[in-house]
Amino acid sequence: MIDESLTSKQRSAMTSEERVRQFQIRLYRKAKQEKAFRFYLLYDKLTLNYVLKVAWKRVKQNRGAAGYDGMSIDDVVKYGADKYLAEIAEELIQETYKAQPVLRVYIPKANGKMRPLGIPTIKDRIVQMCCKLVIEPIFEADFQDCSYGFRPKRSSKDAVRCIRTNVSNNRMRQVFDADLSGYFDNIPHDKLMILVEQRISDHRILKLIRMWLKTPVFEDNKLTKSKKGTPQGGVISPLLANIYLNLLDKAVSRPDGHFHKYGVKIVRYADDFILMAKKIPEHCIEYLHAMLERMELELNTEKTRLVNVETEPFDFLGFTFRYDKDLYSKNKKYLNIVPRKKSAQTIRDKVRDYLRRNRHKNPASIAKGLNPILKGWMNYYTIPKVSYPQVEKRKLRHYLNDSLYRYYRRKSQRKCKLYRKNAFVVLTSKYGLVDPSKYTYAG
Repeated sequence: MIDESLTSKQRSAMTSEERVRQFQIRLYRKAKQEKAFRFYLLYDKLTLNYVLKVAWKRVKQNRGAAGYDGMSIDDVVKYGADKYLAEIAEELIQETYKAQPVLRVYIPKANGKMRPLGIPTIKDRIVQMCCKLVIEPIFEADFQDCSYGFRPKRSSKDAVRCIRTNVSNNRMRQVFDADLSGYFDNIPHDKLMILVEQRISDHRILKLIRMWLKTPVFEDNKLTKSKKGTPQGGVISPLLANIYLNLLDKAVSRPDGHFHKYGVKIVRYADDFILMAKKIPEHCIEYLHAMLERMELELNTEKTRLVNVETEPFDFLGFTFRYDKDLYSKNKKYLNIVPRKKSAQTIRDKVRDYLRRNRHKNPASIAKGLNPILKGWMNYYTIPKVSYPQVEKRKLRHYLNDSLYRYYRRKSQRKCKLYRKNAFVVLTSKYGLVDPSKYTYAG
């Protein structure tokens, strides 16, 4: 969290990113040193020019669709970003800023169901990002090490490494694989605000957060008031979600708590979490259910299960964790962490869809378009000395080889140059298409 190089740098020589970072360091240190301190003068920081610039830069990088007002990122660029930010700052200063309705859209999930997303307007995204930049370091000082989702300098790979250490090295073979039902849609506003107010007393910041929580949702040409939950898709939603589930993290990690004396540990990524121990007593699970009930949350009983990893695999963050027989020792097993079957199918579907949508592109364009898709998937599932995706990489290579053959066979009536040739070999050797079986993660 701390970058000591910024503490000695002259402010006039700093970029906007560095000035925001320096401010965040001061907030983090204060929050870390004084656990009960409530920050009371934060709202005016939202209107600082460098905070607005960094907020706009991050919103622009994230892209995203237009919200309720129909204004897109490109529209803001055409209008003039500096002018747009100045108008936002004036609204915040005059306290005339009002959040607009959130546009509800649905995206398909891996299981065939639809996931609801809430898309705020560009203006709301910028103001939410300003607020997030200011308050995030305060709550980061309180978050537990077992939480990895939507946090600075933490990722799913860190979560997988932690699981491997606990399951393999520390022999925590019993895993409670939990799944919360509609977590983002069910966070109770009143209880969430109690936690926010434990650290923030600036009434104008609190007013903004309440406004975003209660912003109506636009769906099917009508507005619906929001009584609970924070919409997935909002800039500040992941932070608020982490603030609320930090209660769970603290309960499991507390040295004098109910879970700690049985050696139970938790790894959480946003609303997905698992409990691990050499043996998890039944009353610990009952205690977890009771605690979640008090938090007005509920476990999905169909997806939640208690497993012994040595005899039954489990999935987490797109990985499958299972014990396989060692090739060099008949009586020995090792923890194998591989891409989940559904994840392997997802990358095949993306390749197929890309080729179907781009039937008239030349080989160089095909290679250029496929590479980000392939590299993104392989980079995610490659964790050196932790995961073992090589088998799936070879299968992906075989799928590419077959798909490209069929892709160019369909072009044979136009005498395509790659018909009856090994298109995959030509694209990898001549046009730079990545070969999954030979790809090495450089991150």
